[in-house]
Amino acid sequence: MRSLLASGLLLLGQFAQAAGVVHEYQLDNGLKLIVREDHRAPVVVSQVWYKVGASYEHDGITGVSHVLEHMMFKGTDDYPAGEFSRIISENGGSENAFTSKDYTAYFQRLEKSRLPVSFELESDRMRNLHLLDKEFDKEINVVMEERRLRTDDKPTALTYEQFIATAFMSSSVRIPTIGWMNDLQNMQLSDLQHWYERWYAPNNAVVVVVGDVDPEAVYKLAKQYFGSLKPEEIVPPKPRIEPEQKGRRDVTVRAPAEVPYTIMGYKAPVLATAELDWEPYALEVLANILDGGSSARLTRDLVRGSQIATSAGAGYDLYDRQAGLFLLDGTPAGEHGVAEVQQALFEQVQSLKEEPVSAEELERVKSAVVANAVYELDSTFYQAMKIGQLETAGLDWRLADEYVERINAVTAEQLRTVAKKYLVEEALTVAVLDPLPMETGQVEHTASNGGGHEH
Repeated sequence: MRSLLASGLLLLGQFAQAAGVVHEYQLDNGLKLIVREDHRAPVVVSQVWYKVGASYEHDGITGVSHVLEHMMFKGTDDYPAGEFSRIISENGGSENAFTSKDYTAYFQRLEKSRLPVSFELESDRMRNLHLLDKEFDKEINVVMEERRLRTDDKPTALTYEQFIATAFMSSSVRIPTIGWMNDLQNMQLSDLQHWYERWYAPNNAVVVVVGDVDPEAVYKLAKQYFGSLKPEEIVPPKPRIEPEQKGRRDVTVRAPAEVPYTIMGYKAPVLATAELDWEPYALEVLANILDGGSSARLTRDLVRGSQIATSAGAGYDLYDRQAGLFLLDGTPAGEHGVAEVQQALFEQVQSLKEEPVSAEELERVKSAVVANAVYELDSTFYQAMKIGQLETAGLDWRLADEYVERINAVTAEQLRTVAKKYLVEEALTVAVLDPLPMETGQVEHTASNGGGHEH
C-alpha cells in the first residue's frame, strides 16, 4: 500500500506538470522579475515586493513601512488618489497590500490580458508617488486607530508584543510592524518621504507574476513599464546582532481580559541563519508534531486529554530573514491556571528531548505537512507569495521547490537533536497575560494583528 507521503509526492509532481516552470529575469536597472506559468485558468496574479519592512526600522520611526504602504494609494501626477483602485476594479480585478517585518508587497488579481494595467500603475507609483500633508494627516490617524483595535485593545496581541520586545534586546525582530504608538504620534511626512526615496526603487524590488501567461511577453512588458525607472543606491541597515541570551526571561502583562494566557519562545535559527541547513526543517516538523491538527500532541494531551487548556499551539517560521523563535502558547481551561499550562508545555518539550518520535507518528506528521504544502500550491496567489517571501528574505525562490524533499528527509534523531540544542531554558522567554477586570460592556477585539491596507 502506497504511503501517504508517497501520495503527497505524487500530487506535487502532478502540480508541477500543471504549473510549468519558473522563469527569472533581471532588468538593467536591477529590478528582478520572476514568472511562473500556470495555465489552468485565464487569470494572472501580479505582485510587487519591496525589500523593506519593520525589521529595517529603528526606534523613532517604527511603523513607517506600514504607514507608507497606506500612503501608496494616495496618487501620482498621472493617477490621483483613488484612481488606482478604481481602475483595477473597472478591469474586473482585485488588489491590496500588506506589510511584514521583512517586506512590503502590493498585488493584483486580473484576467490575463489585463496584466499591462497592473504594470502601468505599479511602475508609476514606484517612483512618482505624491506624499501630501492632508493625506498623511488622515492616514496616520487611521493607522493609530488600527493599532488600538489590533494591539492596545486586544490583550493577547498586546502580550505578544511585550513578549517579543522582551525576547530580543538588539535585533530588529523586536519592532512591531504596526509601530509603537509614540512613534506614530510623532511621525512626520518627511519620515515617509525619506523612506520612500530610500527603499522604493527598482533595484530593491521583486516583481512576481503567476498565471496563464507567456514569460517572454511578461518580460517585454516589464521592460516597457519598469525599464526606464532609475535605481537608487541601496544601503542596507547596519547589523543589529542579538547578544547571546544567558537565561530565562519573564514578562507579565496586566490588561483587561476575560481569561489568562501564556506564550513562550525559544531562540531558534531560520534558513537564512542556520549553520546546518537541515535544522530549520527539523524544527518545522517539531512544530507540526506539537500542533499540526486535531491529532497533534498539544490538542490530544492538553485540550482533549487532561483538559487543562481550552487551546494550545506551537509555531515556527523557517523563512524569516532573521533568527526568530520556536513558539508555544496556551489558554487555561476552567479552574486550571497558567502555571499548569506552562508545566504541561514544558513536559511536552522534555518528551521531545528524551523519547524518539515513533516511525508511525513521524510519517503521519510528514504526510500532513506535505499535503498542506501541495494543496497551498493550488493557489496562484500562494505560489507568488512563497516566491516573494523567499526573495525578500535573501533566499533563493528555488528553496520552495525543495521543501517537500527536505521535510521528507528529517529523521527522528534529528528531531531529538534540535530539541535538545534549541529548546533550552537559557534561550527561553515566557510571557503571561494576567487579566484585569473588564469594564461593563467592554469586549475583547478579535481583529488580526499585523499590517495591511484596507480601502
